[in-house]
Amino acid sequence: MIKADLLAGLFFLVLAAATFFSAWTMDRLEARRINPLTVPGLVPGLLALALFVCGLVLTIRSLRTAAPGGWTDLGQAVTTSAARRAGAVLVLTLTYALLLVGLLPFWLSTGIFVFAFILTFETWLSTPRRPLLATMPWALGLAVVTATVVTLVFERLFLVRLP
Repeated sequence: MIKADLLAGLFFLVLAAATFFSAWTMDRLEARRINPLTVPGLVPGLLALALFVCGLVLTIRSLRTAAPGGWTDLGQAVTTSAARRAGAVLVLTLTYALLLVGLLPFWLSTGIFVFAFILTFETWLSTPRRPLLATMPWALGLAVVTATVVTLVFERLFLVRLP
């Protein structure tokens, strides 16, 4: 897993640099006489610095440690059932966050995400697999309820304007 740590460390370094750049370029609101300690990019910038330090430690540690199995063991680990499930979570979550939210109303994006998530993990990635037609009504019902409750809680209770 040393090679996986190396890849993860490099990924965190790139993510931290992109996050820090975005935080640095955020509006500082000097025209409104905002206190410099309350600017919008301060917390993301500090989190990016912490992530950069963690990624750097992970990368250096993985470079200094011998990897007996090397890339072969990493390839075998990536093809396991657990890795497929983690990859499915990553794909579904990124699709929801980067594509659906903002393109569609929030309630519809959330409903589609929950529906797709349940279908993926109950029919294609579960052992034993459940029948698609038996899972669809349950997934649809849960998606409608989840999208409704989440939207109402954020809009009515927390007074957050959703995209």
